[in-house]
Amino acid sequence: MKRHTPEEIVRKLQQADAMKAEKKTTSDICRELGVSEGTYHSWRREYRGLQIDQAKRLKELEKENARLKKLVADQALDMSILKEVASGNL
Repeated sequence: MKRHTPEEIVRKLQQADAMKAEKKTTSDICRELGVSEGTYHSWRREYRGLQIDQAKRLKELEKENARLKKLVADQALDMSILKEVASGNL
């Protein structure tokens, strides 16, 4: 399975828009882009209207958000453990 960068996805969606203007079907577009229809539709939902630099920034922010969520979860676990130790329940 190939992972596409946000830039590649936006370029492929731009190509798809051009093909749609040529009255090509979604099946034909997906075949030419080399992706499944499900992938194509999920890309459309996620990247609709974004420029290449915006898509790249979106992915960077999503990655940073996931990192921060993990950090908060780890800190909450540490706090819970410290409360247990402080109360003498361990």
